[in-house]
Amino acid sequence: MQKHKKIGFLLICFLIVGVIIFVMNVKKETPTQTNKEDTETSSIRAHYHFTVPDKWKNDPQRPLYVNGKYHYYYLYNRDYPDGNGTEWRHASSEDLVHWQDEGVAIPKYTTENGDPWSGSVVIDWENTAGLGEGAFVAIVTQPSADGEKQEQFLWYSTDKGQTFTPYGDKPIMENPGTHDFRDPKVMWDERDEKWKMVMAEGAKIGFYESNNLINWEYTSGFTTEGMGIVECPDLYLMQADDGALKWVLGVSANGLSTNKPNTYAYWIGDFDGKEFIAEQNDPQWLDYGFDWYGGVTFEDGTQKDNLTRRYAFAWMNNWAYANNTPTLQEDFNGMDSIVRQIELKHEGDNHYYLASQPIEALNKLETTTESIKNINVNGSKPLPLKGDVYQLEADISWEKLKNVGLRLRESADKKKHVDVGVFYNPEQPYFYVNRSNTGHPDKNLQLVESTSPFNTNKKQVHLKILVDTTSIEVFIDDGKKVHSQVIFPEEKDQGISLFSEGGEAVFSNLTFTNMKSVNH
Repeated sequence: MQKHKKIGFLLICFLIVGVIIFVMNVKKETPTQTNKEDTETSSIRAHYHFTVPDKWKNDPQRPLYVNGKYHYYYLYNRDYPDGNGTEWRHASSEDLVHWQDEGVAIPKYTTENGDPWSGSVVIDWENTAGLGEGAFVAIVTQPSADGEKQEQFLWYSTDKGQTFTPYGDKPIMENPGTHDFRDPKVMWDERDEKWKMVMAEGAKIGFYESNNLINWEYTSGFTTEGMGIVECPDLYLMQADDGALKWVLGVSANGLSTNKPNTYAYWIGDFDGKEFIAEQNDPQWLDYGFDWYGGVTFEDGTQKDNLTRRYAFAWMNNWAYANNTPTLQEDFNGMDSIVRQIELKHEGDNHYYLASQPIEALNKLETTTESIKNINVNGSKPLPLKGDVYQLEADISWEKLKNVGLRLRESADKKKHVDVGVFYNPEQPYFYVNRSNTGHPDKNLQLVESTSPFNTNKKQVHLKILVDTTSIEVFIDDGKKVHSQVIFPEEKDQGISLFSEGGEAVFSNLTFTNMKSVNH
């Protein structure tokens, strides 16, 4: 009997010890699991913007829509930051929000001409180049064999854009004697059934035409002023909301020396197939922020009528600090803006402009929404809302004041924030986005507040603001003006406050919508 009691006691002891060991193991594993989650949630990779899988990206190339998908190529450097040279990496999407990486399509240093830079791709449905019906044909800037000149080379794909083959090692367009000769953008002109091209040539945009994508002839030039060397030209036809047909000539340019943006300038005018005539000398700007460069526009492939609207997006970075972004800690550097829809609007005395709005496909990412009907503000008022990935929309109205707007990504002590608002300067009111009080990449503090003119007589404004982990894009009124900027606030800084100085303002129809991620 005593023996059985002893055995029973030992069994109970073993059970107790086993339970203790199990509990201790669970406790040991729990911190590891928590740390893993913390690591994942602390990533500063954007949630709903396109980002490079690793290393480096810059210029986007105009996407093509084929068989239900958009095919997007962009400049990619697999060796960054230790090596030089870009190649064309490929991604595809059905909705311009969710992207599938397709790998490198045009590799660097596979010919004597080194690495491929920017250019454009078209589909040669009629086999004008003799490379196959429906071949993807890319005309790309590359350095000459001696590395001294910028020239144009042709690459083609017969597997629907997955891989490209060089069309020999000689340029199809030799350098005409100018230092800058790059970024060809090609389109088909149905009027005379010829290919047309715009080329960046210093401060000038050159126009060319071809029957076969291989032999090109110069037809004219359009000279810009006050914006230095231009890049990534663009040309397309649009129908305005009043029915008028207008040609748009666009280019990435640096207007900072004349207090203009450093983004995408455009002119409205007429193109007769050989020459572009602008209706006004001074350009308009598709974005007033610091981080919307190398922009491209392209057709909505799902619509038969491609003249009433187009899509546009750009590289969200700036050469003033391109290599200083904190994402390098996660071994990548490169993000695009959201894809926006652009329409040509008419106002006043024969004035036309491009209006921008976020594409509707982004609505798929909306989760919870909170609304506030009316808030009167005179001073500062924090909202019972927080977030780092969301869309915020609001109307603001006032009678008389000096400064009004919102503080976003605000810290608990109110010292760090991004400001969005209208300032009533006695000479000229202006709209602004100011990132000086939060993490931002410009160490010289020269590019911290972007501004755009605001009508002196206006007493209200409608804002649509898209906030992601490392960016803010602000669409003003009907999208006539947009400010796009990268920001790098601390993850915990998620507050939102409204403010009004010098008078009372009414914030109405305010909606706050959380956005789910496509990149995590």
